[in-house]
Amino acid sequence: MATALPSTTICQTSFSFPSQNPCKVKSPSLIFPTKSHDLIRCSAKKKISFVDRILDYIEGGPKLRKWYGAPDLLPKDGSDAEDEDELPEESEVRDAVLVTDGDSEIGQMIILSLIVKKARVKALVKDKRAAMEAFGTYVESMAGDASSQPFLKKALRGVRAIICPNEGFLSDAGNLQGVKHVILLSQLSVYRGSGGIQSLMKNNAKKLAEQDESRLVASGIPYTIVRVGMLQNTPGGTQGFSFEKGSTEKGSLSKEDAAFICVEALGVIPPVGFTFEVGEI
Repeated sequence: MATALPSTTICQTSFSFPSQNPCKVKSPSLIFPTKSHDLIRCSAKKKISFVDRILDYIEGGPKLRKWYGAPDLLPKDGSDAEDEDELPEESEVRDAVLVTDGDSEIGQMIILSLIVKKARVKALVKDKRAAMEAFGTYVESMAGDASSQPFLKKALRGVRAIICPNEGFLSDAGNLQGVKHVILLSQLSVYRGSGGIQSLMKNNAKKLAEQDESRLVASGIPYTIVRVGMLQNTPGGTQGFSFEKGSTEKGSLSKEDAAFICVEALGVIPPVGFTFEVGEI
């Protein structure tokens, strides 16, 4: 039986991706729960991988992963000249998507997918210059301490939605005023299911994931929590998805598919909150 995760915080409407027929999806393969709880499999073959396709698209040819000339866009000290000349907050249009932990592998996959959708992208990174070399002017990269309210306020300027690919941001972040939707990719099920030495190694990540989810639910901001199993470095779009309860404990999900789901979730803003599990068939 394919069902969404039961929770008092789950939005009671069905979850579907925008502009997609649940039975006809070009890529990647999807499985959606229906009202009668039947499992619908939607599959399609993909000639090249998710990341290869996106990089070829935005770079107009073979993968290069470097925007030549990008380092010249930043002063030698790495500072941002625009930081000192910010627009008044009330005049800022909120149309950007902020990706936290933009340096991570899955964070970069999410950023690339957003670029293809021609979204305005902001990203929190550890190395701003490296991010500029990787993405050029397609991404507004910011480096700083998210627990600092002045920095967070600047990072959230013009942001309508946040995608958190890893745990930790929501635990440290302060006021997210003005944000209309937060999408959290959670591996809490994996951390809770770990035993022995793995349990000790992942104890801190487990605590952060629990804090992230609880703070998000209590924030009052519409949210989508995507609970996944073990994330794998495998090609996306090759398997169907299952939303059955417990699928995260037994199964895994490719990072490419996880990135795809997070980006598509931007188009479905729940009235309060929506939590679901997803794993590969």
